[in-house]
Amino acid sequence: MRPGRKHSLLSTHYALLVAFLSVKAIYAENILQEEASPSCYAGDIVGAGELGTQCETNMIMGTSKQEPGLAGISAYSQIRLNADEYPPAPANLELEQVHVYVRHGERTPVGVRLAGPPASIPEHWNMCRTARKFRAAVSSAFDPGSTREPGDKETISTRKLVERRDGSRVEGECLLGELTDLGRQSTYNFGRNLRKIYIDKLGFIPDVLSNNDQVYFRSTNIPRTTESLQQIIHGLYPTTKCDSSVQPPLLVRNGKDENLIGNTYVCKRLELLQVGFAMAAAQAFNRSLEPLDSKISKYLNGNPIRVDGKPRASGVMDTIRAAVAHGVKVPPEFEDKSIVDTIEQAVVSEWFADKTEEVRRLGMGPLLSDMTRKMQDKIKHKAADPLKVLVHSTHDTAIAALASTFDVFDENWPAFTASITFELFKQRATQSPSKFSQNILSRISSDPSADYYIRMRHQNKNVVLPLCAPEGSHLAGHPEICTFSAFKARVAELTPTDWDAECSSPGRA
Repeated sequence: MRPGRKHSLLSTHYALLVAFLSVKAIYAENILQEEASPSCYAGDIVGAGELGTQCETNMIMGTSKQEPGLAGISAYSQIRLNADEYPPAPANLELEQVHVYVRHGERTPVGVRLAGPPASIPEHWNMCRTARKFRAAVSSAFDPGSTREPGDKETISTRKLVERRDGSRVEGECLLGELTDLGRQSTYNFGRNLRKIYIDKLGFIPDVLSNNDQVYFRSTNIPRTTESLQQIIHGLYPTTKCDSSVQPPLLVRNGKDENLIGNTYVCKRLELLQVGFAMAAAQAFNRSLEPLDSKISKYLNGNPIRVDGKPRASGVMDTIRAAVAHGVKVPPEFEDKSIVDTIEQAVVSEWFADKTEEVRRLGMGPLLSDMTRKMQDKIKHKAADPLKVLVHSTHDTAIAALASTFDVFDENWPAFTASITFELFKQRATQSPSKFSQNILSRISSDPSADYYIRMRHQNKNVVLPLCAPEGSHLAGHPEICTFSAFKARVAELTPTDWDAECSSPGRA
């Protein structure tokens, strides 16, 4: 084959892969391409007790009324953060810093699927009444006749309505992929449980927020995650627990700087690797999906259920999971655990198979490096660094990738408000003279992080990290509490030395 011909084929193959990913990115989280909608704390917040009259009658205070049989299907399980299940750390450890990563709350499907009979899942979701009225910041300071100064506070009251293609409008209708009233309640409840743990139970952060030095809030620049974080902030520090002069900043990054998800927007090597995973999942699982065609195809306009089908299996399950979360009736086949688990296995392999070292470096490496750096700052500066609780609002892809990166992914699609927490502890000084001497010698002979430990928690449970299994890599008698040194060493392996170069390279040696 002539070199020019080979180059042309390779270029065509690359173009097909990129085109494939573009189609793939339409589904699910649309992490970096989605435009933000207006929001403000005052208009978008819902608190306990408000949701009952604003949601559909089958939504009850942050939980959904499920049809019989659904609660037992592991794929649909919804485990909320529960302060009562939080276990105290060993008495010789003192909490220093907490990093929380949480998936956004319940949302509508990101595409219209299964809308026709016999599935008849609604095309239009009237479940977004809470956030339709809000105040927007405006300015008339640059009007020639204005007496206002730039920076003067001005707002207008307005409301947002979804207009359908035919021009009709229905009060409370949701956009595709929008955080619903139920999602607002569940994320508010998440914030309340954070408060119960780190304020009421541990007294780790102050009861009343008088400044922003001890807290940090960041979200991807997507409406459902920023609005979820607003609700979490309101649950953690409701208006009555905030000094009137304090307004917690909600931080977002430009797409090119985002690390709360695997950034395929910038990292083209990661993009190609993920396309490869999707193609491999189709080859590996499509055959196992064939026996389901006789049961499922009637809901897909006669099309087979496939990883790369039309609609894609992931898109089908996205609609089903959103419907179940909101108490919307789904076809009986999707109440069958054997069917659901077969489809979910294929979808999870397509979307969350971050199992190669290269994908982990390019995907979660930058985020884990960022987190570890903040922990090291805390260790170095001690009380001079006041930062204690950091809450990040992100997506299912990030929750799965974090778990997979540390070899603890349970192969289940992360539920709405699923979370992972990393807690940094310091070993308290012992009263024993001999032990005290040993600690002094330890500080002299090693780095300051020798007395620090990390505990990872997921879905109300402590997680035992395989990297911490060796003796000396965890607190004696507590395999779930990793030494910071062992954790830091693994993160160093996952941190790209030159992320831009690795992202642009065709592959690592």
